[in-house]
Amino acid sequence: MPAPRTPGIAIHALASLLRQLPPSCGPVRLIGVDGHAGSGKSTFAGQLATALDGAPVLHLDDIATHEELFAWVERLLREVIEPLGRAETAHYRPYDWRARAFGTARALAPAPVILVEGVGAGRRAVRRYLAGLLWMELPAEEAWTRGRSRDGEEQRAFWNGWIEAERRHFAGNPSRPFADLLVHQRDKGYEVLPGPGRSVGPDRVLTLRDGSSAVC
Repeated sequence: MPAPRTPGIAIHALASLLRQLPPSCGPVRLIGVDGHAGSGKSTFAGQLATALDGAPVLHLDDIATHEELFAWVERLLREVIEPLGRAETAHYRPYDWRARAFGTARALAPAPVILVEGVGAGRRAVRRYLAGLLWMELPAEEAWTRGRSRDGEEQRAFWNGWIEAERRHFAGNPSRPFADLLVHQRDKGYEVLPGPGRSVGPDRVLTLRDGSSAVC
């Protein structure tokens, strides 16, 4: 089993920036990590969580289901966001994609920063509760090709249906135009640049990249 990757300079600098944001959901700074399926959201969120001293990560794959690829908002609000907004521990039942059933309830206690990772993390019904929105900057077709290669032949039928569902979702409820920061995966590490939303960070242009300590 490969060892987990150590967060680079860009992610540590980003973590420092996110800690300074005002809470957005009760005492919690909710940070959305959105992007096309296969764009590297889970890997990036895992490294960012490490840089945030083990911040919890809520994977939207645990919230969505086969029948509700994107129709999960009410459940997310009821089970997770509303309790956190009251400074209470949230409880949700992660969905098992193989068993096609919900599993045992999982607790999510309020924390200084919680990452919400998955396609649709920046949708309008969720965005109002976010302290910041990050978008994985990878074109859709490239991301989907990576995802299909990762999941193999047994998931071909699922991917065919998923791509159409994702197209429809982003056509009517885009996230990227509202992203505060754009995350580019490079050959070595990441580069973080200002996004169209630009509400996170200092007024000056912000660039965080691995291989440099630049915060410009």
